[in-house]
Amino acid sequence: MKKDRLLWADDEIDLLKPHVLFLEEKGYEVVTVCSGQDAVDCVRDETFDIIFLDENMPGLSGLETLAIIKETHPNVPVVMITKSEDEGIMNQAIGSKIADYLIKPVNPHQILLSIKKNLHKNRIITETATSGYQQEFMKIGMQINDSFTAEDWKEVYKKIVYWELELAESQTGMADLLRTQKVEANQVFGKFVRKNYEQWIIQPENSDRPLMSPDIFKTQLFPLLDNDEQVFFVLIDNFRLDQWREVKDILAEFFTFQEDLYYSILPTATQYARNAIFSGLMPAQIEQMFPELWVDEESEEGKNLNEEPLIQTQIERFRKKYTFSYHKINDSNYGEKLVQNFNQLENYQLNVIVLNFVDMLSHARTESKVVKELASTEAAYRSLTRSWFKHSTALELFRKIAEKGCKVILTTDHGTIRVTEPVKVVGDKNTNTNLRYKLGKNLAYNPKEVFEINNPLKVGLPAPNVSTKYIFAMSEDFFAYPNNYNYYVSYYMNTFQHGGISLEEMLIPLITLEPKG
Repeated sequence: MKKDRLLWADDEIDLLKPHVLFLEEKGYEVVTVCSGQDAVDCVRDETFDIIFLDENMPGLSGLETLAIIKETHPNVPVVMITKSEDEGIMNQAIGSKIADYLIKPVNPHQILLSIKKNLHKNRIITETATSGYQQEFMKIGMQINDSFTAEDWKEVYKKIVYWELELAESQTGMADLLRTQKVEANQVFGKFVRKNYEQWIIQPENSDRPLMSPDIFKTQLFPLLDNDEQVFFVLIDNFRLDQWREVKDILAEFFTFQEDLYYSILPTATQYARNAIFSGLMPAQIEQMFPELWVDEESEEGKNLNEEPLIQTQIERFRKKYTFSYHKINDSNYGEKLVQNFNQLENYQLNVIVLNFVDMLSHARTESKVVKELASTEAAYRSLTRSWFKHSTALELFRKIAEKGCKVILTTDHGTIRVTEPVKVVGDKNTNTNLRYKLGKNLAYNPKEVFEINNPLKVGLPAPNVSTKYIFAMSEDFFAYPNNYNYYVSYYMNTFQHGGISLEEMLIPLITLEPKG
């Protein structure tokens, strides 16, 4: 096994012989030099994994040596060692992107810690995560089987997402084991939803019912607005818990957080779940009370064009007097305009902003080979979300909200799941095209493979015909027609879809962001 090579430059290197011997005993190859110029010459001729520089050397100083080395070897970690506690030197060193900063006298274990931090950090983190998940595996399995309430399932899902992120870089079999456990969790969760969903909708006041889509405005926004707070409600379409965790640290500069999850209604699709949020009603109630605002599945009209008037109906129904603005950001141009005109938002108690990028990403991943390559795994999909967020106008928007001292309720309408298992369904020409739920008069399927709703109105869903049924895919299943089956399956296999029943689609983030003082 190749030894890690260290270069150590110090004009008093002879006094550091015990440190060098200690590191050699630990398995490192240590090359020592007495000046900055010698260090520069050495780096020109040889390769090193990490470099230690004394700041105060005759001739080239440590900072000057650092600047020369960084020009030719920008990726080699450099650790600055100095007697000085001068803040100016410290700032210069940090500004030059040093890997670490140590104050003399240093002991051998400090040097070893710096090496481990800079050369072995990822391996140590992976080993620790692997060991941690091994210890948790049985406990999570028991938790899955002992989850009987909506709150139990929230805890299971949080734990799975935690380990998913911890093991994201792991090359061990632990990530595969977690994936198997997640599939098992989704299968048991599907049975839980089948057993309880109808009751949640029929008896919304029941204490067993979790917080659901129609409850969000009433429970999360109205109390704040009644307290004369100015609130921003930001909905990122198709935004999962793991994606929130991926961008959370970016927002931590401006906000503190209160995290929760809530349950999306079925179908976990924009037309149903988001309209339920904005109206405070189930879809069948929207169709009945505001037929002009409901768009049927068969209609060519856009399914989410009436969100602003739906918000208005909910505010009026609860006899509130709030002023509100509504903005849907589909591209960076609109986002930039909103940022530029941000001061106009101060005129409203409630500002509702819908960000559509993540939803567009999941659809583009199905249709574009390039995007499919970029987001080939769950980790890559999260990484694309992070990249968008970090470089989008959305981040600037959040920064401005924090500057104004306003609270944000950040959420989504539903999540998404990567589908892997085709389930055959036959429907007539009027059957909808979604891969995770179907509704129609003449659906043929295996009832054991789906969650079926034979009386849609009973669970708050529109019924275009007397014999309309809804069926929902569970776990990682997706619906495929027998016609041209193999092409259809290969095209949609491993794509991200929503509309059905899974932890990823139904258990979705609900975050309160408080601006930092």
